[in-house]
Amino acid sequence: MTEPSDPWHIVQKSTLHGNGVYAARDIPAGTQIFEYRGKRITPEQADDMHPVNPDDPFHTFFFSLSSGKIIDGGQRGNDARWINHSCEPNCETQENASGKKVYVVALQDIPAGTELFYDYGLILDGRITKKLRSQYQCLCGAVSCRGTMLALPEKKSGPKTKKTGKPSK
Repeated sequence: MTEPSDPWHIVQKSTLHGNGVYAARDIPAGTQIFEYRGKRITPEQADDMHPVNPDDPFHTFFFSLSSGKIIDGGQRGNDARWINHSCEPNCETQENASGKKVYVVALQDIPAGTELFYDYGLILDGRITKKLRSQYQCLCGAVSCRGTMLALPEKKSGPKTKKTGKPSK
């Protein structure tokens, strides 16, 4: 029998990318699995540290908070830093009311043994180019995969007008 104090997760090699976090037992939808922990740093400190790994310069453990601070999961971080991205996630991150903590929460019932994912939705300043998309390539393989871990701007939806080449009256 599983005791309530048993952890919700385990870390092991992911078939998607590097390490991954997996459900150690069935996780009900809405469960707060754990907090994303790490040292709080400024964006300037994060910029000075980037890239952490020159062989993989677009891989960090940074998590931006609405306050402007950044959680660096690479310093004093926990297992949450190993959760991989997916365009069809089974978890999401939720910032608490004070904007100082972030929790990983199950979006749906997650069976034991299933890898946990959330959508990174990375936001960068400036125009998102094809090169940037490829530098932050998504490997999730989901049907709705957008091909990148970047948050893409919403496509403008509005009335489409056809140019007919005819003069207007």
